[in-house]
Amino acid sequence: MKKKVIFHKDYYKVYTSDPAADSGRMESIVEELHDFEFIEPKPASDEDILLAHTEQHLLRVKESRGQVYPMALLAAGGAILAGEHACDQGDPLFAAIRPPGHHASPEGFWGFCYFNNIAIAIKKLLKDKKINKAAIIDFDLHFGDGTNSTFSTSSEVIYYHVEGGTREQFIQNIRDFLQDHSSIDIIGVSAGFDRHEDDWGGLLTTEDYRTIGEIIKDFSEKSCPGCRFAVLEGGYNHAVLGKNVRAFIEGFQ
Repeated sequence: MKKKVIFHKDYYKVYTSDPAADSGRMESIVEELHDFEFIEPKPASDEDILLAHTEQHLLRVKESRGQVYPMALLAAGGAILAGEHACDQGDPLFAAIRPPGHHASPEGFWGFCYFNNIAIAIKKLLKDKKINKAAIIDFDLHFGDGTNSTFSTSSEVIYYHVEGGTREQFIQNIRDFLQDHSSIDIIGVSAGFDRHEDDWGGLLTTEDYRTIGEIIKDFSEKSCPGCRFAVLEGGYNHAVLGKNVRAFIEGFQ
């Protein structure tokens, strides 16, 4: 059976001038996942966006130049679909989406992000009463200040940004966090690959991403009936991005 990934051809569009929107970035992922089955998402609705953002925030994104708003809706839709597959079908999908989202707070956005994709997906699962408690693990190089802001006072969602001075510490910190938070219904992953040794962070190897995926998989299958999903955040070296994504998915699924 083919492995599956969420992707839409419109994610190829260069919607603005930042590294997340670069030409060739999504192509590097799709080329590496050539043997996967691609599941196409629909755009999120404004109602979905308002689960995690204010009306003023939504309006500012609508007023952005070019294709930013429709692309941001499509990215959020990809995250929502991944969350729903995890809950409804037990399918641990990776959403290869852009723009990324973890810097988007309820009222603001920066860092190549517009809508907080993973926050919207989790909020929708909570609203639909498909889950009661969730954990979000963010292994991107950068702290997901938007996700943290969204859930800082929540008793339903725990946000954890992974840190570690060495590769071994980084991976052990993921194990320790999961061990301390076993009573959850789903794990959402903000999967940023810019901490790779050949990317901005200069730390993790490609095989480390496979290990991270395996750790989360093993934990979720023991603690929350396998319910897990992941969404793309950072990762900017096109030469290694696809390989890193594939390694993570192979461990994660």
